[in-house]
Amino acid sequence: MAGERAPQDDDGTLLERIAQLDVDAFEMLYDRYGGPVYSLACGMLRDVQAAQEVAQDVFLGIWRGAARAFDDRRGNPRSWILSLAHHKSVDAVRRRRRQTVSQLDETMADDVDIVADAIRKLEGERVQQALGALAVEQRTALVLAYYGGYTQREIADRTGAPLGTVKTRMRDGLLRLRAALEADQGPRTP
Repeated sequence: MAGERAPQDDDGTLLERIAQLDVDAFEMLYDRYGGPVYSLACGMLRDVQAAQEVAQDVFLGIWRGAARAFDDRRGNPRSWILSLAHHKSVDAVRRRRRQTVSQLDETMADDVDIVADAIRKLEGERVQQALGALAVEQRTALVLAYYGGYTQREIADRTGAPLGTVKTRMRDGLLRLRAALEADQGPRTP
């Protein structure tokens, strides 16, 4: 039937074939995940060129390290690939922050509110750290929704998870995220 994958085309098998330097398997995996990886990176970075670079890094890493990096006992290939994209995107955001800080140090423009900028950066780092502590599935759903702009139904389609599961992952992820951010702030004084 059209749309069905042959057993030799499942993601795990494709990764095994890629480990043997099978270009056709790599092309099939790229066709399957190039869009989701790029979308996730673009949503997090808000920069087309940086997202393209992240997607390239993800697939280059898969090509070079599929044999050693993926462990099917720890999760499924889709989650692993999207997790790679997430981690590479976070790294790109951090690199950008370091560049921004060094540029700000060099220029120290009068019209820049340094305190407000520093507070925004600290808040962003706290959110990134809290997101990093979530389960991959929860983090992926939240990143696709809030950074990628996808609806819950679109996330379900992209991840292959049922809509109810996506809703649960997002709810639980938001609760854990809120708890982590509140715990990070410490007790509030009136």
